[in-house]
Amino acid sequence: MKERVQKLMAQAGVASRRESEELIKQGRVKVNGSVIHLGDQADPAADIIEVDGEKLAFAARHTYIAFYKPKNVLSTDKPHAGDERRTIYDFVPFEGRLFPIGRLDADSEGLMVLTDDGDLANRLAHPRYQHQKTYKVVVYGLPSAETIQHWSKGVLLEDEETGERFMTAPCSVQIMDGGKETTLRIVMSEGKKRQIRRVASVLGHPVKSLTRTHIGRLGLGTLRPGEWHELTPKDVEALKARSPEWLRPAAPDKTRGGPARKPQTPQKPQGRSRPSNRRNTGRRKI
Repeated sequence: MKERVQKLMAQAGVASRRESEELIKQGRVKVNGSVIHLGDQADPAADIIEVDGEKLAFAARHTYIAFYKPKNVLSTDKPHAGDERRTIYDFVPFEGRLFPIGRLDADSEGLMVLTDDGDLANRLAHPRYQHQKTYKVVVYGLPSAETIQHWSKGVLLEDEETGERFMTAPCSVQIMDGGKETTLRIVMSEGKKRQIRRVASVLGHPVKSLTRTHIGRLGLGTLRPGEWHELTPKDVEALKARSPEWLRPAAPDKTRGGPARKPQTPQKPQGRSRPSNRRNTGRRKI
């Protein structure tokens, strides 16, 4: 079956779909010996696809790695000249190109997924597919209810590269524990570089630590910083899925600055008994 060549290149692990489009524009891709143009299609079962003269080979199965990125480790395989910090690829000894899903800045830690499935990497990274990522963020101070609401609806920032101003996409922000330092759970489906840190700073509550705990339904589980494991088919399906309801917290309670409570249905009094105020504190594991 014919598909766009940039998609096939991503599936073969040559490059991401966007990078593949650039290779096609540069005239470096041929199908059956002829240079192609962006938008051209091919059938991997019948056509010969070449990039820089090398024939594409489609893997029988893809590799999917869950990795706990430690702090002060780079998410790229191409650090700037003179930067001697380790990269994520120093921890995962796999041959071939593995694309990172969900980059994290050097100061942050948490779940990343590495794969040679470039098509899936594109789907999970692109905002239009609305795949959520969940973060545990510790900030200085106790944000007010108004601050949490402002953060949830969107904050005006300036693009660090172009200087253009933009509004951050709505996200879910919940206070898990508050005091001199406050632990937040943030669920978002779109985010610019260092967005959480920049928003927190603008709102007057700089970030102390930031950990990504989930991509979709896939969680860190028992992984510790620097550890990794291959994903099972079930894990891959969890990766593709949207976050479950229990990871999408309710809007903050305006009166307390914490999570909103579900309204309780009035109950008729029965003798001297009272409605129970006990809360279910069980935690679902992934």
